This record gives sequence, structure tokens and C-alpha cells, in this order.
Amino acid sequence: MQLEGSCHCGKVRFRLASAHPYPYQRCYCSICRKTQGGGGYAINLSGDAKTLRVTGKRHIAIYHAKLRGGPGERARTSTAERHFCSLCGSALWLFSPEWPDLVHPFASAIDTPLPVPPEHTHLMLAFKPSWVEVRATRADTQADTYPEESIADWHERLGLADPG
Repeated sequence: MQLEGSCHCGKVRFRLASAHPYPYQRCYCSICRKTQGGGGYAINLSGDAKTLRVTGKRHIAIYHAKLRGGPGERARTSTAERHFCSLCGSALWLFSPEWPDLVHPFASAIDTPLPVPPEHTHLMLAFKPSWVEVRATRADTQADTYPEESIADWHERLGLADPG
């Protein structure tokens, strides 16, 4: 599926191919919550990095999140690049050099109508603030950290992967 997205002010526009376009994951980690602010969670999609085309690149800024260490550990900087519009602050996509073939656009930046997922995965619930309500159904998966199932695996299990 071809996805098209943009920032709020319209100075940055992008498009890419996605075989996994269902916005089913809801991440409650502090990084997603604070950099996006949407409903207490963020939704990532998966796309083919080599198909990413961007206009308005000069308005893009990149943020590397600070990852808190456990007890006795120091915080470190994430290698993942969170791209956002430097003019309006819209979160656009995440790219991680650990997975160079993928780019993860935020569903909130996508302008293309997205398919409605038949179920959701609520992840990073250990980091959810008390004011955020999790609206999960019986079919939904809930995980304190990252679930075992990848974005691609979820789409394939439900027969929703786009082969083309």
C-alpha cells in the first residue's frame, strides 16, 4: 500500500510503500507519549525505507531519545532517529540504523486512509501514566514491554500483509 503523509503546517510531505499498513500497535512509553502527545500513546506503521520520498527536507529535525538505564546504570542516547517538522513540531517517522530496510511512519502523520485493525496490541504498559486509560478488548494483546510478535508477524498472522 502506498502511504502519503505530512506535517501539520504542510511544509514536509512524504510517501512510501508499506506492506504492513494497519495501525494496530499502541505504545505507551514515555518517549512516544511525550514526543507525540496523542491519547497517551503513539502508533507506528512499517514501511520500506528505500521507497521513502520526502519534500521539504530542510524543515526536518531529528531527535535521539534519552534511554533511562536501570538501577545503577547511566542513561544513554538512542540510535533511533525520530524525524519531526522543525516548524510545527509534528512527529513524522522513526528510522533506526539497526533495521536499515525499515522506516516507521507515525499513523498520526499519515494522510492516506488507513485500514481499521481487527485487534490491537497495547505495548510498553509498564510505562503508562495513571491518567491514561487502556481501552482493550478481549482480542487485544497487552504487554508491559515489547511484545514477542513483530509488526510483520501480526499482519501475516491475520492475513493482512500486502504482498505488493
